Amino acid sequence: MLISLQDVGKSFGEKTILSNINAIISKEDRIGIIGENGAGKTTLLKIICGEYESDTGDFFLVRGARLGYLEQNSALDPSLTIYEEMQKAFSPVLQAMERMEEIEKQFQYDHLNDDLLQEHDNLSAIIQASDGYHMDVQIKKILNGMGFPSEVWAKLAGVLSGGENTRLRLAKLLAQNPDILILDEPTNHLDFITMEWLENYLQEYNGAVLVVSHDRYFLDAVCNRIFEVENKTLTCYKGNYSAYLSQKEAAQILQQKQHDSDVEKAKKLEEYVVRNIERASTSKMAKSRRKQLEKMEITEAPKAYHTDLKFRFEYDVEPYKDLVIAKNVSIQIGNRSLIKDLSLVVERGERLVIAGPNGAGKSTLLQVLNGKRRPSAGMVRFGNGAKASIFEQQQLRRGGTVLSAVWDKWPRFTELEVRSHLARFGFRGEDVYKPCESLSGGELARLRFSELVLERPNLMFLDEPTNHLDVYTRESLGQALQEYTGTLILVTHDRYLMNSLSCPILYIEDGITQLYSSYDVLMKRSVIDTQLELKPKESPKNNTFGKEQRRRKAELRNRIKQIENEVDQIGEEISNLEFLMVQPEVVQDYKKLEETCNSLESLKVHQQELLDEWEVLMIEQEEFETD
Repeated sequence: MLISLQDVGKSFGEKTILSNINAIISKEDRIGIIGENGAGKTTLLKIICGEYESDTGDFFLVRGARLGYLEQNSALDPSLTIYEEMQKAFSPVLQAMERMEEIEKQFQYDHLNDDLLQEHDNLSAIIQASDGYHMDVQIKKILNGMGFPSEVWAKLAGVLSGGENTRLRLAKLLAQNPDILILDEPTNHLDFITMEWLENYLQEYNGAVLVVSHDRYFLDAVCNRIFEVENKTLTCYKGNYSAYLSQKEAAQILQQKQHDSDVEKAKKLEEYVVRNIERASTSKMAKSRRKQLEKMEITEAPKAYHTDLKFRFEYDVEPYKDLVIAKNVSIQIGNRSLIKDLSLVVERGERLVIAGPNGAGKSTLLQVLNGKRRPSAGMVRFGNGAKASIFEQQQLRRGGTVLSAVWDKWPRFTELEVRSHLARFGFRGEDVYKPCESLSGGELARLRFSELVLERPNLMFLDEPTNHLDVYTRESLGQALQEYTGTLILVTHDRYLMNSLSCPILYIEDGITQLYSSYDVLMKRSVIDTQLELKPKESPKNNTFGKEQRRRKAELRNRIKQIENEVDQIGEEISNLEFLMVQPEVVQDYKKLEETCNSLESLKVHQQELLDEWEVLMIEQEEFETD
């Protein structure tokens, strides 16, 4: 055990943020902390880090444990290079090395000094504990993993983008190798490659990991426990995010059944008492039932403490078919070419995701497509009837209140209509009088979405729309975008959103654009490319296949059929386990529930592996058919 919290509570003035928090954190834990924006997740992290003292309860941190905390908005020294910032993570090691050099010089004149010998041993222990003699190797490994190649190591931290700043702060923290790694929204601004590297790194990390995140794919890949902060308290769930969803749903179903059962039982008791209290022969029994009814505690019905936002994006004008037309577009910034000779047409009602590594030019391309930036070459135009709205990655601070931000743009609305509209986006009661300049990133995003709904565009350009949103708001936004029948072009690193939209993905890397038909094809591109590269290149064939070709085609057919049968069988097993998880005998037995969750997760992983293999084999089979 590294950390223990017992009945911990925290208030600011009269407002209680957390109460009765109970949790134990051990070295092997990979804990995802989820909850609404403002639920108290960051407050909990600051209590664990020692920045806040709890008002009630007991907090225990094992003696000597080192904590590393990545805050959302911590700063770097703008005058230092990337590599120098990384070296700061080893400041105690560097200081120990300098002092050891001084002591070694003193040994020439005072080699029998026991105090110097002891200090030298202590300093050596500090260096070895941090693997300081391999400091440069560690720095280079982490920088490369976090997307900083050697050619940018001399770049000043003061000129880094928001994404680069986040990645460098995270890299510094990983280099410190603390016993407890605490990360607040680490995946914001990370691209696919860096996220995958970070997921693998955290899975093997030699210490506890606590991470606040709203990225459900990241939570699934990394976490073995979920802490949900809700209604000022904390509930612990075993397993990753998918397991949490199953367990929470099962618990709510069971609680609802118990509530319904209690209500029905109370109703019957009350009816019995009313019918029999006046009859002499049954009065005694009725009084007994009445006492039983008075003592009875009815299980509370399950409540949703977070707000599910209910909104839709709609439009009035139906545009022409070809809505966004780009011809031979090139984008160059300085001497760097971001996009080369790109041509595409986005038709009415289509969706397109723009993805790629940080710095590839995704946001710049989006600005060219939406008309905010001119291309270096080529042209972009909208089709007739286009009515576009734009969501920027960084929402600008503005004056006024939340209420006036909307009312000033749509003055014909009554105050009641504006307040009712804002309530659909989580601004209720006194929240509508909040100054816009004091809003959080998530609140600014929700305010902008409320405007987009009123603008009623038939074409939307969204740049990282899920950044700063909690997991529940992401779900609501994702649902609204799936139901949107207009045309959608967006930049996102949110893999769940990308997958749920089921649309083509334009991937940009090193100035080259590649269109993938879906998220699954994009994610498997490296696997498929490797498989195809390993296949022996065959000489041109005539219409008669040779013996080896016929044998290989038969193998493909048999294996594809075998995989399809196995996938169907696993699907049935998954359905059976999901049904089993909501049964009372499993929900009430922690060990059975854990075993069922683990079995379910293993089956899903195996099923996905089979589907990956099936797709590669299908590509090979199609090549045989076209030859």
